[in-house]
Amino acid sequence: MPRLIARLACLLAALPFFLAGAAPAGEPQPWWQSLETEWGGHLRLQARAYQAQRQSYYQPVGTERYYDGLGDFRLKAKTRLGDWGYFEAHYEAAFDGGDTVRKNNELAGRYPGLFGGYLRQGPVEDGRRFMDLSRTVSSDNSYYLSHRLDRLLLAWQPDWGAVKLGRQALTWGNGLLFNPMDLFNPFAPTDFIRDYKVGDDMAVLQASLGEVGNLQVLAVPRRDPATREVEADKSSAAAKLHVFYGITEFDFMLARHYGDNVAGLGGTGELGQAAWRADATWTDLRDGGGYLSLMANLDYSWVLWDKNWYGWLELYFNGLGRDDMSEALGDELILDRVARGELFSLGRAYLDAELKVELHPLFNALCTAILNLYDASGVLQPRGVWDVTQSSQVIFGANLSFGAPDTEYGGFPLPGLPWQSASPDTAYILYTWYF
Repeated sequence: MPRLIARLACLLAALPFFLAGAAPAGEPQPWWQSLETEWGGHLRLQARAYQAQRQSYYQPVGTERYYDGLGDFRLKAKTRLGDWGYFEAHYEAAFDGGDTVRKNNELAGRYPGLFGGYLRQGPVEDGRRFMDLSRTVSSDNSYYLSHRLDRLLLAWQPDWGAVKLGRQALTWGNGLLFNPMDLFNPFAPTDFIRDYKVGDDMAVLQASLGEVGNLQVLAVPRRDPATREVEADKSSAAAKLHVFYGITEFDFMLARHYGDNVAGLGGTGELGQAAWRADATWTDLRDGGGYLSLMANLDYSWVLWDKNWYGWLELYFNGLGRDDMSEALGDELILDRVARGELFSLGRAYLDAELKVELHPLFNALCTAILNLYDASGVLQPRGVWDVTQSSQVIFGANLSFGAPDTEYGGFPLPGLPWQSASPDTAYILYTWYF
């Protein structure tokens, strides 16, 4: 059944290519030839230097500097189906190769019980998703080339709202880096490229409530990676009510997520000339107990020295986190959420900030910082963004970790092992061509 679903999905994804063909001269135009198809996409290439820390778990395979090359190609097609809806498909091909892939695979091969599932490099997989639309084209110990359908959805747009079925992306919550209300494939706090989230297979209903706001309801069926059967305790169902109250907006969320009950409350508004956002979630664990997560941020833009500036501050509290990082690695609740791409931090409290200045209409310099408030370790992400042409962009920068020993980003002992979990430093240059 999963293979049949995947084949049908691939046939649907190819529809825009067939429907876009022209009718032979002298023959009447078929009805589908009147459909409008929008095309687009991008080609993204990245070169990266990766410096593993000497005390890290890369010691057995060498901690010299690693050099990598990465590529990403996305082709988008969106076919308008008259006034009632549209069909959308995104094809994506990804390449990742170089020293980091080779070293990770070598380390996972030497210590499969320790690092087999954690470090072995590979493409995005659909082991948990309802449809398996990802394939590895070619791979060896130093690279992989894969392709997948990252969007595949049919949308119905009646007057009262919208219904969308298929692979798509949805973002809830108001966080700028940390987003406790975004339960479905959230970005990692260190992700500086955020144009596309990884798509999930879901059904989404959105209903307009007029001047009051809107209601969104969704269902995300997921499979057990081991059995490939759809399981209720691996799936999600959620509803979010978005309400307007003057210039302030509020979100109320209820969800059943991987067997846990989650309730969320969020809001956005103005504070003078600045904008504020805040979210809070309470997770009622299926095995008993629960935990609170909080996020609040403030952003502001101004003009100084004839330059446009923009900055923000954000506080994040993770009620599931620990102050002892080694202890956090033994907590199954944390590890489960890290494995499914829902949680990216081990600590309890963080402060993050960003400052951006427009040095030229085509060039912006910015720096993002993440600080663990308990152990004073963190990450700095200085970078420059250059709009080379209307359809191309270059980003260059670095990810730099700091902190004392026995801290989250400075490095802490791995339980029962002679190595530390030390965050690497990276430098990169990335070119994107949009079409």
